[in-house]
Amino acid sequence: MKKIIFLDVDGTIVDYDNHLPESAVTAIRRAREQGHLVYVCTGRSKAEMPEEIWEIGFDGMIGGNGSYVEHQDQVLFHQVIPLEVEKRVVDWLERRGLEFYLESNNGLFASPNFREACRPTIRAYALGKGANPDQVSHLEAEDAFHGMVFDGELYRADLNKISFILKSYQDHLDSKKAFPELKAGTWGGKGEHALFGDLGVAAIDKAHAVQVILDHLQADRSATIAFGDAKIDIPMLDYCQIGVAMGNGGPEILAMADHVTDTVAQDGLYKAFVELELI
Repeated sequence: MKKIIFLDVDGTIVDYDNHLPESAVTAIRRAREQGHLVYVCTGRSKAEMPEEIWEIGFDGMIGGNGSYVEHQDQVLFHQVIPLEVEKRVVDWLERRGLEFYLESNNGLFASPNFREACRPTIRAYALGKGANPDQVSHLEAEDAFHGMVFDGELYRADLNKISFILKSYQDHLDSKKAFPELKAGTWGGKGEHALFGDLGVAAIDKAHAVQVILDHLQADRSATIAFGDAKIDIPMLDYCQIGVAMGNGGPEILAMADHVTDTVAQDGLYKAFVELELI
């Protein structure tokens, strides 16, 4: 039986230094040669996907944690933050002195001081994920975020999500209160140790996006396998027939997964594809 495979990107296909193991490339290509369908399912917007990843070859993409769904270059679903709401968010962030970037399929558009403000934040994030200190000492925003634009228009009608550097956890709590029509989250650390807050389209997640693809394919959930490493991947792993957690995953996803494989760096994706007889 041919399978429909959904792969998170950060911490699943690539490690937290954006290193892509050759074994992961081999696994994905061999699975597609066997007739399985393979989709990326990520928080990234399309502009944030480097050619190195696209060139592996995929049947489509779920981006913005579910706000964008594409099958073989056909857009099946795309829900953006309304412009009026987006303007209020940008103004609110600027009043609070919070640096941010706007995530769209056309680019990641940074606030004027984002590059400087994010240096210690992205380096702390990489170190917290186990990166080599020597590799992150010179890390810049454009190294961590593919598609970053530093002089673009900040009032935009094409946004999947908005991320901002937290000065404190209270910034996240206040954003949740200020914009109840959006989905407020954090990343880069657990709870009050989070480094970033984000605001995205409400009432959707990766599981919803998987269902959009299944509806388009007229396929059943029994054919689905999902791979992830983070709490935000849990709805996808729970929804699919088989949920696989990477060995570098957080405790919540490791506890609920049907199968746990090795880390990205230890060829976890390839090993799981073999164990699940996908290749």
